[in-house]
Amino acid sequence: MRKLSILVLLLVLGTAFGQTVIRYAHFQPGRTDQPKHAAALAFERYVEAESDGSLQVEIFPASQLGTAAEVLEGLQFGTIQMGVVHDGPISGFFRPIELFSIPYLFTGQPEAYSVFDGAFGELFAERMIAESNLRPLAIADNGIRHFTNDVRPIRSPADMRGLKIRVQPSPIYEALVNSLGASPAAIAWPELPSALQQGVVDGQENGVTNILAASLYQYQKYVSLDAHVYSVHVYITGEDFWQSLTPEEQRIVQDGTNIAKEIHRAMTTAQDDSAEEILSGLGMEVAVLTPAEIQAFRELAQPAVLEYIRTVVPQDMIDALFAAIDEFRGN
Repeated sequence: MRKLSILVLLLVLGTAFGQTVIRYAHFQPGRTDQPKHAAALAFERYVEAESDGSLQVEIFPASQLGTAAEVLEGLQFGTIQMGVVHDGPISGFFRPIELFSIPYLFTGQPEAYSVFDGAFGELFAERMIAESNLRPLAIADNGIRHFTNDVRPIRSPADMRGLKIRVQPSPIYEALVNSLGASPAAIAWPELPSALQQGVVDGQENGVTNILAASLYQYQKYVSLDAHVYSVHVYITGEDFWQSLTPEEQRIVQDGTNIAKEIHRAMTTAQDDSAEEILSGLGMEVAVLTPAEIQAFRELAQPAVLEYIRTVVPQDMIDALFAAIDEFRGN
């Protein structure tokens, strides 16, 4: 409550002197080798210069403004003006974000970006604004997720059988792992390294960025580059704050976000595209799966997850997503 009161006071003081302060929250360390922070600095430079200083950006990295749920609440109340939040916490505010966790959905970044930036992205934004009072301004990468373990190489669903795999607390990830014949274990992110070290679980699934950030390669010998989920970060502002801006200020903020998105995507994609080199260089045995091998995983996992998705997401949004993918593929 005290933190909220201070933020409200700062908001009032900022606007009282003819400036609008944009408090910008993200969850990676405040270093330029981190995609979220490099993108935030670019946003700050562009917005302040383009607005001649009438828009001032204050960046709060590394969870300084609270958990993801607290940041999303702050965006709704207007005490925070910009947040870059990964898909998991957003589901508590807008369930259709879970569409992007359908396994083996995209075949590559160009396909994913075409969906995020096209007609489906517009539909997604309209629904999110209407249902949550939160406006998504852009979607960037949280890394392509792969399976790792310390027991054996994984090249087929049969190789998953009998393994205990850590997942984030989520019905989607539990359905994914169950469908492949392994046992899911929901473990919070901070507890994952010790769970791997102590053998509580055999493996886990994450993108290269997170494998490096938590040094998970120290406890996992094998990684299978199956690319089961293209995890996302969403650039979000509160709808009330957005409507308080002039049309010119809205343009500046959107253009600044687009610049940040491109930097964020490029940095994360560079790691994803170099996954084999990076992880093998750290001593992991890397299995690069063929399209046919990935299809065997898709045939088991996608129907199981879609069964759950249909209980929480309107069918017209599911249909629109797959229509956008088909359009990109020329189907």
